[in-house]
Amino acid sequence: MADEPVAHWRAEHAYFKRLLELLHLEADRFPRGEKPNYELMLDIISYLRDYGDALHHPREDVAYERLEVRAAELALPIARLRQEHRVIAHAGEKLRSLLEAAVGGSITPLEALETAAATYLVYFGNHIAKEDEDFLPRANAVLTAADWEAVRKAVPPRLDPLFGETQEERYRELRRRIALEA
Repeated sequence: MADEPVAHWRAEHAYFKRLLELLHLEADRFPRGEKPNYELMLDIISYLRDYGDALHHPREDVAYERLEVRAAELALPIARLRQEHRVIAHAGEKLRSLLEAAVGGSITPLEALETAAATYLVYFGNHIAKEDEDFLPRANAVLTAADWEAVRKAVPPRLDPLFGETQEERYRELRRRIALEA
């Protein structure tokens, strides 16, 4: 991240978009009356919550703080992006809870799962698009090396368990599905 922070940010967004596409394919089974692969959906949402929300979004929040100082006119749009981080985290935790119950054999209303998945997909997908189109170019133009160093230091580095060099066994099936969809 130190060399090309915006490129790194875009790469993570590309990974997240691939996962959202897979999640969307599974969620599309609901209106067709088919049973989605709840285990796969749970792996996707767990990765996005445990890696994306825990590492990626806190770094973005620091970048937003720095960007707001350098471009005060962005204060309201940045406040909205921060709010979206909270909504995405809440929606993701709700979806994960419902999926854990379904995987565990509990009776889980399909409407609740479908609604939670749709909410998460819409918020997260729109959020990434907004950042890619509006904020990354601006951040790239105005943030300094010191700003990007603060972003990098916002969260201790951690290996990416899905897309990184050291991959966790838990995500083996998810990696296989990503490869099939590529």
